[in-house]
Amino acid sequence: MTADPAPGELLEIAATLLPGHSLANARVGGGNLHHVVLVPGTAAVRVSRRPSSAREMSRRVEVLREVARAGLPFAVPEPLTPVTWFGERAAVAVSWIEGAELPEGQGDPGEIGTLLRAVREAPVTPRLRGLLHAPRAAGWAEGLLDEVVPLLPERWRDECRRGLEAARDLEPAPDVLVHGDLGGANVHWSSDGRLIGVLDWDQAHLFDPAIDAALMAWHGWDNVKAAVDPETYRRARIYDASIGVGHLVGVLDGRPLTNVDVYARSIVAWLERQAVSADQHV
Repeated sequence: MTADPAPGELLEIAATLLPGHSLANARVGGGNLHHVVLVPGTAAVRVSRRPSSAREMSRRVEVLREVARAGLPFAVPEPLTPVTWFGERAAVAVSWIEGAELPEGQGDPGEIGTLLRAVREAPVTPRLRGLLHAPRAAGWAEGLLDEVVPLLPERWRDECRRGLEAARDLEPAPDVLVHGDLGGANVHWSSDGRLIGVLDWDQAHLFDPAIDAALMAWHGWDNVKAAVDPETYRRARIYDASIGVGHLVGVLDGRPLTNVDVYARSIVAWLERQAVSADQHV
């Protein structure tokens, strides 16, 4: 794995991609796939963390271009520069989206419903379809059942196996655009709680829209229930109850499970948090 760059190196990459723009207020952050240099009011510069995300960057940038053309009722980051290589790293600057994340549980159900409906109904052009992973055709659950469940502590195995089988055996919903990483910092809101923009489409894929509904449980299941129809809510709960919807997306978006042990440990941590939460509500 490529070592993480120093902040100064990331700022140098940003300066190369954004000549003539001041980086005086820039700040460095990042997620699982990319480092990010945030230049408020100007751009966000995304820099690959590892070779796999570098190889995928051009495809993900094309996904952004297609999503930006879909006429969604909120802002989507658009590429401002070509994907540029800096040694083993790939980088791109995308447009700045105003607003900020809301604390957990504070999203308005009406705005959540608007977001979910807009993504679900976005036109999937032939080009976008060709760019996105479609996990239903890939037997997405079998690898989890065969490779991951046996690594879990014995007390969790039967529960997770049943949960994954229940999710796998849901009657198929028509494949639609799924963002795959909603909630938290990826959804920007105005100071009065209006939806402004949706960032980070790296985990977008074609699947059941109930996945995005489950991801919006960041704002509380009661708010999700008020935002979607009963069937979508039911399916969302089933997906999440299996191994946590965030872990499911790690398979649904097409990335191979390269470190199964770490993935299994993350699931165990989620299961333990769920157990503590359940005990607190008894």
